Amino acid sequence: MSVITLCGSTKFTKEMLIKQWELTKQGHIVLGWCIIPDLYSRDSHHIAEEENVQEIMDSVHKKKIDMSDCIIVINVNDCIGESTKSEILYASQHSKTVVYAYPHTPREWEKEK
Repeated sequence: MSVITLCGSTKFTKEMLIKQWELTKQGHIVLGWCIIPDLYSRDSHHIAEEENVQEIMDSVHKKKIDMSDCIIVINVNDCIGESTKSEILYASQHSKTVVYAYPHTPREWEKEK
């Protein structure tokens, strides 16, 4: 059993929920991002920015990474945005294993770690 934090764009929430279910069935403790139903906001993918709490959400997510043995990046179509990039770099700097859920081509910034 491991503690795993899922990282990725909120536009991939459905994929994250499936991965969370699969890993939990294997006995892992899985931490992910907050899920807000569409009825809460017109743009649930950018609710943190809309409510001006992006820094708080990023900080809390990095604390989840601190608690984890590894992170799994939900990189559908190898899509990795700036926030996810910062989480990958943070995890690497804190000796956490980084696993990609989908095929991945390393970027220059990953080689510089």
